[in-house]
Amino acid sequence: MKVTVIGYWGAYPEAGSATSGYLYEQDGFKMLVDCGSGVLSRLQQFTNLTDLDAVVLSHYHHDHIADIGPLQYAYLVQNSLNDTSEVLPIYGHKEDKEAFKALTHQYTKGVEYDPEQSLQVGPFTIDFQKTEHPVPCYGMSITDGNKTVVYTADTSYFTEWGEFAKNADLLITDTNFFKGMDGKGPGHMTSTEAASIAAEASVGTLWLSHLPHFGVQGRLLQEAQDVFEGTIQVASEGLTWGE
Repeated sequence: MKVTVIGYWGAYPEAGSATSGYLYEQDGFKMLVDCGSGVLSRLQQFTNLTDLDAVVLSHYHHDHIADIGPLQYAYLVQNSLNDTSEVLPIYGHKEDKEAFKALTHQYTKGVEYDPEQSLQVGPFTIDFQKTEHPVPCYGMSITDGNKTVVYTADTSYFTEWGEFAKNADLLITDTNFFKGMDGKGPGHMTSTEAASIAAEASVGTLWLSHLPHFGVQGRLLQEAQDVFEGTIQVASEGLTWGE
């Protein structure tokens, strides 16, 4: 399994970059997890849009789904130009019925996932963890049967993350705040909270993502290193893990 960061900002993208989006690849199968603002443009640095096999969404906040509409238009245009009828499945929960309904377009189809059940998407098996966030949101444990990647999506810290992420090869965390700040209200984590999950779960590598638009990113890394002794990287476009 190979994972590539497409977008990593919280809330909105800074110039030339994107909010949440991660490309998972295995045996030629390409799955995009979250599709935030700017993701569609940046994704084309790594793959053709019509080479996607599936999209999976954690929740329906704009910084995770803003480019779904343009992606739907891309499939409409490309199918028309190529005289094809490829339909892209977009997986999401149905706790926001209107947002889920909008996933279906002429050449995209919204597919409901049940967060209480494992989901099979191509070579990937996905299990879900409900997060603590102002709207229904689900973190994911994604495995190809060999390696496991856990993505917290948007969440404040709670102790169950340690068990959910246990022994993950890669942990991608919401890291929207610095040490000592309170993320409970907006539903996000600090650098040290993210690192504490990594330490408790004994993960292989920690990626700090969903980054803030204030402060110095190097400080996030330093604060996390005080808590977790393993490999830590601050997310950036094109950062990859696996093969």
